[in-house]
Amino acid sequence: MGLTGYDRSLFVPGRESSGSDAMADNLAIIAVAVVLAAAVVALFVLLWRARGQAAEQPDVLVDLVRAQADTAARLEAMIRLLGDRQSQLQHAVNERLDHVSHRLGDSLQKTTQHTSENLQKLNERLAVIDSAQQNITALASEMTSLHGVLANKQSRGAFGQGRMEIIIRDGLPKDCYEFQYTLSNKLRPDCCVFLPDGRPLVIDSKFPLEAVTAYRDAKGDDERKQAAARLRQDVTKHVSDIKQKYLIPGETQDLAFMFVPSESVYAELNEDFDDVVQKAYRANIVIVSPSLLMLAIQLVRQNQRDARMREAADQIRDEVGRLIKDVGLLGERIRKLQTHFNQSTEDIRQSVISIEKIESRGERIQEVELRGETPAASNVIAAPVRKLQAGE
Repeated sequence: MGLTGYDRSLFVPGRESSGSDAMADNLAIIAVAVVLAAAVVALFVLLWRARGQAAEQPDVLVDLVRAQADTAARLEAMIRLLGDRQSQLQHAVNERLDHVSHRLGDSLQKTTQHTSENLQKLNERLAVIDSAQQNITALASEMTSLHGVLANKQSRGAFGQGRMEIIIRDGLPKDCYEFQYTLSNKLRPDCCVFLPDGRPLVIDSKFPLEAVTAYRDAKGDDERKQAAARLRQDVTKHVSDIKQKYLIPGETQDLAFMFVPSESVYAELNEDFDDVVQKAYRANIVIVSPSLLMLAIQLVRQNQRDARMREAADQIRDEVGRLIKDVGLLGERIRKLQTHFNQSTEDIRQSVISIEKIESRGERIQEVELRGETPAASNVIAAPVRKLQAGE
């Protein structure tokens, strides 16, 4: 049974060839054991039969004893062989068990490391999810606060005014607009943008959002129709008020902006209330959303920049004209200077000619020998002339 137990422990995954060798060794050992058992049984049988014949046949007893001794020697040799095989088998089993234990340890270590890395990544993702959850909670709180702000009419008006002011401040220089600007009729619109022609563009941010809220919250068809009628009436009245209050001929621009502080409200107006939008256009009132207001402000800024460039171009043209005049004067003066320079050159040439004549006459005087004068007198006259020529 012990051998069979060792044979079963040898079947390790991935080691089929080694297991086959161990099984062959086990089968050989079992065969030897069976042979030994058969020999022992045969020996006992011979001894049993030889009992009756021992008295009559002493030679047979001697042969039997000799055979028993041989069998005992063979049995001892078989036992030693069986012990060696058992020892080899035990050694092989121990080696394979150590190998399996080593592989199992490596596998467990790798699995543990992999699991630890996955847990670390999972913790990081959980941290990100936790942060996102906190952001969502904060956003929900802000949305609740925003809903509370927009529920009040005055707060809602301040919200639209604030969004409009932010867009204007970010898009235009400070000298190009003014909030709460006073017109000639003593009225003060929310914002006036000054265009190059001097007439301000009026922007009103008091859009009637109550009717839009009622239209969105309507339950049935009748309630929805009533809310739609109210919205048309409120927007039409607000358009009429802007036209009467802020469109002053000759003082303001011919059109004005009505600011809607929500893109969704603007889209809803254009989709469900196109007749109101067209009526506002015909009244020279343009309904604008935050994105359209930013676009309009950029166009205004570009127009102002072009006007300033035109003013600068006119100034440059005037300066260039003055510069051309100054260059003409400079040319006349240079030409006069050239005339004087040419005259000076001619005078210098005539002076050089006179100097050359004087030098020639001096040389002739030096060469003159006075008749009847002694050499000593000649030297007295010639010495001063030589000093004069030498520059003394």
